[in-house]
Amino acid sequence: MTAGAEDADRTPGRPAALLIDASAEAISATGGHAGGIYLRSRSPGVLRLAVLAGLPGPLFRPWWRMHADRPFPVSDAYRLGVRVLLPNATETMRRYPQFAAGLPFPFGSLHVPITGAAHPFGVLTVLRPAVPDVAEMLDGLDVVERLARELGASLERWEDGGGSPVVWEDEPLCVRPPASRRPAQRAGSFAWDPATGAVTVDEPLRTLLGVPRDGAGPVTTLDALTATLAPDDRHRITAALRQTAAGRPPPLPLHVRSADGGLRLLELWKPYTAAPPGAGPVRGVVRDPTAEAVADAAADLLPDGVFCVDRLGLIVYANPRAAQLLGRPRANLLGHSMWDAVPGLDQHAYEDRLRGVLLAPTPVHFHIRRPPDGSRRTAPQPYEGDWLAVSVHPGPDILTCTLRPANRVADASASLAPEHGAPAAMPEADGGTPVIASTAPLYRPIVLAVALTEAVTARQVSAVVVRELLPAFGGRRLAIYLLQDRHLHLAWETGFPPGFLAPFEGVALDARLPGVETLTSGRPLFFDSMQALAAAYPGIPLDATVGARAFLPLIASGRPVGSCILGFDRARSFSAEERTVLTALAGLIAHAMEKARRYETETALARGLQRALLPRRLSAHPLVETAGRYLPGTEGMDVGGDWYDVVTTGDGMALVIGDVQGHGVQAAATMGQLRSAVRAFALGDRPPGEVMSGTNHLLIDLDPGQFASCCYIRLDPATGQACAVRAGHPPPLLRHPDGRTQVLDVPGGVVLGVDPQAQYPLTEFRLGPDAVLALYTDGLVERPGGDIDDGITALRVALADCGAPVPGPGGRSLAGIADRLTVMARHAVDRPDDISLLLAVRRPGRGSPR
Repeated sequence: MTAGAEDADRTPGRPAALLIDASAEAISATGGHAGGIYLRSRSPGVLRLAVLAGLPGPLFRPWWRMHADRPFPVSDAYRLGVRVLLPNATETMRRYPQFAAGLPFPFGSLHVPITGAAHPFGVLTVLRPAVPDVAEMLDGLDVVERLARELGASLERWEDGGGSPVVWEDEPLCVRPPASRRPAQRAGSFAWDPATGAVTVDEPLRTLLGVPRDGAGPVTTLDALTATLAPDDRHRITAALRQTAAGRPPPLPLHVRSADGGLRLLELWKPYTAAPPGAGPVRGVVRDPTAEAVADAAADLLPDGVFCVDRLGLIVYANPRAAQLLGRPRANLLGHSMWDAVPGLDQHAYEDRLRGVLLAPTPVHFHIRRPPDGSRRTAPQPYEGDWLAVSVHPGPDILTCTLRPANRVADASASLAPEHGAPAAMPEADGGTPVIASTAPLYRPIVLAVALTEAVTARQVSAVVVRELLPAFGGRRLAIYLLQDRHLHLAWETGFPPGFLAPFEGVALDARLPGVETLTSGRPLFFDSMQALAAAYPGIPLDATVGARAFLPLIASGRPVGSCILGFDRARSFSAEERTVLTALAGLIAHAMEKARRYETETALARGLQRALLPRRLSAHPLVETAGRYLPGTEGMDVGGDWYDVVTTGDGMALVIGDVQGHGVQAAATMGQLRSAVRAFALGDRPPGEVMSGTNHLLIDLDPGQFASCCYIRLDPATGQACAVRAGHPPPLLRHPDGRTQVLDVPGGVVLGVDPQAQYPLTEFRLGPDAVLALYTDGLVERPGGDIDDGITALRVALADCGAPVPGPGGRSLAGIADRLTVMARHAVDRPDDISLLLAVRRPGRGSPR
């Protein structure tokens, strides 16, 4: 069975129960305050948040989905199969700036992959207080890794036992974290449906009543609940429940006695959204008036409003003053989400502050408008009346909030209260299509800005916009046009019907189209519906949707770059704040596109330079076959300083490979100069030692601020005698005809361009018939965090497995062996360094020694 919300009953062995238990144990083991589990989804490359422990789900909706290729810690842990430890905000910003920009709060985190024998399932994540360094995070880490291993094995057994693939497609299960102290909860809630008689009890009340969490039977009916709660007061509880269901709530709280004589407080209410009197559920909260009740009684007398929420955002206590200031009966606060109870908290500015207090130990302070006359307004106008100063103080289990009346002028002068009210009333679009008011949180421009810094091509910029911008505003369609020769050309599109945008390709700047006019005027254009767009531009082709459209000019430093079109499936309005944010984001996109175009121009020049510098064909000899391969790196401008060459020198041949430090045009230019110098020395049939010393002096005289490694081998094709010299370069490999491989012991000198007095010793060896000599650069054998010797060993194994080259039709060619040795690197997405490989095999000639 596919893991999802339907598994939330926590039946032992079911995936959701396993996920919840693993999250809770991981949080306890590390002293964390929140955590969760990401699982793979049916969408390739997309992870979904399956469990969120200790944090309100709606407040963290932007992190419900995660692309596995994004530069985020969860993505790296899943994709690379390694744990990621981030002790504090500084380290998080250094390694994952996009993640830090989205949650800029002082906390630490650890992310451990959940894997099975066949494939990864997801990532176990814990958020915890910040510490100075990673060493202080090791306590409990072994427990988390064990939990991840055991969870991966359990999920794999679930799949192997006939269960559906473990993927997640639903909203996350939001659960309370393990409490930091006991008793963790002295209050719980229940719901009773008078129509069916069904009773549902939450986990805290089960704990309070001493009912096992998987024992649903004893409290599923009203009689069972009252007998378990207060057997001597069953009739009073039943009467109060029926009175509340009829719309006449009794005086609260109701004092009842448990079976052991202890006092319990019962508060009842009917949700304000419930059905008419006599129908719909009745909610109740049961509290154990221990010493905590004394504190509650003291807080009841305070002149300021006080209410407390658990880590899922549910109100567990509110004093009378808080109820008065919020304009709602006290019974309608308890057990409700703070977003339902406190007007305006669902706005982005407040959500960001609440995320901060949940993740960091520092209190937050802000201001909200309070409802007039103690009643909650339902009309879509801004709330009238005074402002309320709100302070939220963090705690391990409970957040304490205070309210007090505040002066609006003081609020504004203190820059504490953004002018937020309820969303303005939105008119219907032309043609009667209802317009959906925006409910999307305002996007943080810094998140897109950080993401765009890592995009270097126009395609990468467009992909970032699709990934970051569209979901934030609920968009479904995107088209980006770039200006070239006074015409707009489509650079990227997604979501539009096939062929729909074809008529707009290459339109001139005098065309009356919104995508053109937004660029020529420099003003964004917003249309709440397709009817509004058609009214403004009669005859414009429309797709089948009725949704809204936004046309944004892409202008960088006053220069027109192009246009960006956002499409929505439904009619909707754009608030003034959204229009401002979208316009600002268009500026960021324009600068990124301008940078990408410059980059692509420079890259084309650099690649052309590199193609001109690398040999178009290798020098041939009847007794020697050679094959070379070059792969540019995938970082920077995809050009670097690697080169290889084969030069006829006297009656022999010179095999050369080198690597200039760095990447880009400068590295390629230096490489060209060194290749020319080595080639000139070789054509003069200079001894290998002189070739290396002369090239070293040339690089020092040029002083490009770079150094280079090189390996030079002069080979006599007739006898197979070879003389090698090496300057800081990886040693050559030799594959014998019988399949044995060896690393040639060629003592080397320092890299070129460092020491003018450097000496380069000579090493002689013999290349036998049908033996393969392999020269390579470190990009082929070196991996980040790995040992280069391990990479050389792996290359030896691969060279042995390739078999001996066989000449003639149908035989294994030397070129084919070169392709096999570079196939993994060729298909690697992340190739930090460029790669060169040069292979040579000596064929026995008539009369030549074997």
